[in-house]
Amino acid sequence: MSRDTLVSFEGVVKTFGGFVAVKKLDFEIKKGEFLAIMGSSGCGKTTTLRMLAGLEAPTEGVIRLSGKPINDLPTWSRDTPMVWQSLALFPFLNVRENVEFALKMRGVGKAERRRRAEQWLDRMQITEFAERNISQLSGGQRQRVALARSLVVEPEILLLDEPLSALDAALKVRMQSVLKNLQRETGITFVYVTHSQSEAFSMADRVVIMSRGVIEQIGTPQEIYRTPRTRFVADFLGSSNLFSGKVRSGTVGFELDAAVGTLRLASPATVGETATLTVLDTKTHLSTTAPAGSVNAVPVKVIGEEFVGATATVYLETAQGQEIRVQKSHDELTGLPLGIGQPLYVWWNPEDGHLVGEG
Repeated sequence: MSRDTLVSFEGVVKTFGGFVAVKKLDFEIKKGEFLAIMGSSGCGKTTTLRMLAGLEAPTEGVIRLSGKPINDLPTWSRDTPMVWQSLALFPFLNVRENVEFALKMRGVGKAERRRRAEQWLDRMQITEFAERNISQLSGGQRQRVALARSLVVEPEILLLDEPLSALDAALKVRMQSVLKNLQRETGITFVYVTHSQSEAFSMADRVVIMSRGVIEQIGTPQEIYRTPRTRFVADFLGSSNLFSGKVRSGTVGFELDAAVGTLRLASPATVGETATLTVLDTKTHLSTTAPAGSVNAVPVKVIGEEFVGATATVYLETAQGQEIRVQKSHDELTGLPLGIGQPLYVWWNPEDGHLVGEG
């Protein structure tokens, strides 16, 4: 365990009866980092967070906080406050009293409680709502109260369980900025569970992707986006085109014998292995004729187009029935015939492809 490690999971397993929810977790959370744990429903991300919070006990393995085992430490002794999806604010207390609550439970005097609560109300820009009941607040205002209530105790780590899921799209974006700025300013370690790629990738320093109770990949958002480790990760992110086949040795290097044809690889690979080539939809290009040179080109036909802001995604289909996506700015697509059924070529440079195993 390194000096900058705050939390470590060492061979942690969690079972519920005969169901294994989490399988042999081994990873570390660094001091002062924003770590996001993401995956689809049932992947084990919330169970992992609950074990860290003390709401579930590991079946096997050890969880350490600042080097000390906390498996048997009760929730209230861990100093790991959590912001829930439901926020769990007290409806019988006003805003200031909600923020003061944890301090009161710790025996902090009335004057000091009020001073610290008002400090955080001001920081979260909700001072004007101090005397209001929780029922009188908007979703975003309640979110800020929940954050103030957790952070007023100045914890070393804050756990967040899909806290933005109930907010509308515009408010989510604003709260993402609030959360990231708070984490940077305070230096508190944030562990954030979400199923949303946009939330995880926009805020986190590192992202943990889980599936069926195991960690598929840990890395920075850039690392995971550009170089997914497994086919599952590439497929889960949904930003890559996937081509499966067997690796063989070609005349000018390694090639993938895929259903769409022979594709050149930019880096060495194991001949005979079954693998998947991933190509980001932003790295693919379109042309009306087969491009010359040492690129990978696949004949396709247009099956649809989607516009989102300044970009457009063109959906195409190969003769084998495989869908391929190309994402470009509107300017880059100007002049291309994109009517349904239009024949085109999708092409990319071999160095823009990334080979992964079939895991």
